[in-house]
Amino acid sequence: MDTKRYFAECVKSISEIVKFDSAQAPALPGMPFGKGAAESLDYFLRLAKNMGFETQNYDNYVGEVVFGEGEEFAILCHLDVVPAGTGWTHDPFGGEIENDNLYGRGTMDDKGPAVICLYCLKALKNEGFLPRKKIKLIVGCNEESGWQCIEYYKKKAQMPAIGFSPDADFPVIWAEKGILQLRLQFPLENAPFTLLSGGERPNMVCDFAFAEGARFDNAAAAKHGVAAEKDRLVARGRSAHASTPAEGDNALKNLFGYFAEQDERVAAIYGYLFEDNLGLTKLCDDTGHLTMSPDIASYENGMLAVTVDLRIPATIPQEEVLHLIDQMGANYEILHSQNALYNDKESFMISTLRRVYEEQTGQSGEPIAIGGGTYARALVSGAGFGPQFPNEPSTIHQKDEFISLKNIERLLNIYCAAIRELTR
Repeated sequence: MDTKRYFAECVKSISEIVKFDSAQAPALPGMPFGKGAAESLDYFLRLAKNMGFETQNYDNYVGEVVFGEGEEFAILCHLDVVPAGTGWTHDPFGGEIENDNLYGRGTMDDKGPAVICLYCLKALKNEGFLPRKKIKLIVGCNEESGWQCIEYYKKKAQMPAIGFSPDADFPVIWAEKGILQLRLQFPLENAPFTLLSGGERPNMVCDFAFAEGARFDNAAAAKHGVAAEKDRLVARGRSAHASTPAEGDNALKNLFGYFAEQDERVAAIYGYLFEDNLGLTKLCDDTGHLTMSPDIASYENGMLAVTVDLRIPATIPQEEVLHLIDQMGANYEILHSQNALYNDKESFMISTLRRVYEEQTGQSGEPIAIGGGTYARALVSGAGFGPQFPNEPSTIHQKDEFISLKNIERLLNIYCAAIRELTR
């Protein structure tokens, strides 16, 4: 299929939808996730309607675009984003193009792929393709912050049993680890600080943290990358997706490391959270090792609270993880939990997507397991499929997130072929 005729329009639409800051914000009347998310959904559905598709807005929780008749097939995307964070050299909501890259929060995760899949439906429809399945392009507005959008959709409509989510990696995802986000509370009377704060979201490696009412130690500060700024101590890091914490530089690790040299209690907490003294990250199966990312911290009234994101190997029971957590001696509450996704590598879905990837790229590809959580796990048989190509730097959840114009063109071809093969 010749998708080049849709390329310029697709780039323009991605640039426009990126301009809405759709990070979760306080609810407004008729806007459960804030104005930006509602505006993004409205833009997307109007774009689809103008292409001639049937659309449905489920009260600004989630929307869908429908193409074809028959057994239902899902393409699951999301239009919400994580907060921009700091350190950008481009406007995170500018949709700017420079050096053949389109910059902005959501260009890769997941507005860009959502728009690309919409243009694929347009290309297939205009070509005269008649799917033997009822394709539902479902776009949620709360993927990054709890999946209330998917829960709402299941109450209002029928979720297809099979489909894919363009919100992960190539060549194809056969398994996703379980997700567990906990808020740990450590009693810490007479702490070596009067206030401590850092982090924005449980699924983002913390890139900025600070403390007040603390003693400054020049040698320890230099060792841990902590600086004195006005009346507080500041630690800066580099954000990354919590499922791949090694790709970031956790500012909380730097700050906790500094205070661990002053207080044995902080040293113990540092050992649990950043040196894995309990061996949590040794838990492993064929989907990989457990990852642990302490991403939000606050201190008040003698209590240090830390929100930790854990990605649990698919066959490891959550109870085994919580048994180790109990040994920290902290109270905790479960903020968010998702079961793992575990497919047969030889299933129709996985084998077809693998074949499409290999045919379109000329590269062989083994199905992979990831720590990230996609909407695919909302399906009976779902798979993550792109947009991240192997051996290319990932900017998802990081500053200066971008999608290259070259990859937009590649993705148009790949997703068109995938949709055709899975619904013909």
